[in-house]
Amino acid sequence: MTDQTISAGAISLIQDREARNRQYVRIWLYLVLIVLATIVIVGGATRMTGSGLSITEWKPIHGIIPPLGHDQWIEEFDKYRQIPQYERLNKGMSLSEFRQIFWWEWAHRFLARSVGFLVALPLAFFWLTGRLERRLKPRMVGILALGALQGAVGWWMVASGLVDRVDVSQYRLATHLTLACIIFAAVMYVARGLAVYSEAPAERAIQRFAGWFVVLVFIQIYLGALVAGLDAGLSYNTWPLMDGSMVPGDLFPIQPIWHNFFENPKTVQFVHRCFAYFVFLVAIWQAVSVSRSAPGTTHARRAVLLAVIVALQAAIGITTLLMMVPIGLGLLHQGFAIVLLGFSVAHWRATKGSYPHETEVIAGR
Repeated sequence: MTDQTISAGAISLIQDREARNRQYVRIWLYLVLIVLATIVIVGGATRMTGSGLSITEWKPIHGIIPPLGHDQWIEEFDKYRQIPQYERLNKGMSLSEFRQIFWWEWAHRFLARSVGFLVALPLAFFWLTGRLERRLKPRMVGILALGALQGAVGWWMVASGLVDRVDVSQYRLATHLTLACIIFAAVMYVARGLAVYSEAPAERAIQRFAGWFVVLVFIQIYLGALVAGLDAGLSYNTWPLMDGSMVPGDLFPIQPIWHNFFENPKTVQFVHRCFAYFVFLVAIWQAVSVSRSAPGTTHARRAVLLAVIVALQAAIGITTLLMMVPIGLGLLHQGFAIVLLGFSVAHWRATKGSYPHETEVIAGR
């Protein structure tokens, strides 16, 4: 055999090993995505059931153990009875009723702690056994750091409702949900970068369009979080008219005016509606544009499917509003937002293709 033959054979073996390792890492990241989506949905249920303030302390390690006996339950309940939410909204609540809201918040925190282990332990395994590509190491460490930051942001959010308020700040709620979505999107982006694609990367214009669409989805999720934080979906439950007209009056009663976009439920809901229309139009525009510039490709088919997903999410949102936000529809709307975000990120990554194999980089391809 010549040196060239041996080199080609060695590269082939390395590529096979890389492909196998990529598959393992991708499966791991998909599991992380499932848990992250579950956390978002359970977090939504925690908010909608008024359970988010039931645990009044932040114990990142010890807090994983729930109350184990009657005395511990009474101790936990006594702490809850010291905050404004109990005094103003739930005074006279029984221990049994307290347990119901406690378990929602505990489950949310338990899942959040669990996903930290689900990321950290396999990451250490893949890293130490040489199964993690060099380019992925800083990305995964960054995602792990974002997860730690999210835990602190979660407590920062809860703390806003323990002193003067009966609920959490809508600003902090929106920050908490948006950061969760950033983590979800980052994991999806890395996972889809390890996938095998039959189609060549799309032209730069299509890639940029797909990337900007992800930004629009993030903005809409942030606006939806403001709606949730202000309970703005519980009023003006008509569509397409709002308060009797397409553009309702009295949108800016608060001074300075910009506060209305964050603190006035009417304005916040109106902005969320209008931006939803904009996202829908952009999704249609993307589907038509990609179908014309790259007809018959998977890029075009994904763009069309993405527009369908946006339409479905809009329909769910409208139905949720008209039904005055029942918990089932509210959670479906929030969960489908994660589906939309995930597919948007997957489409964006697919337009760019998979990460180059390290053997290709070494060979200068």
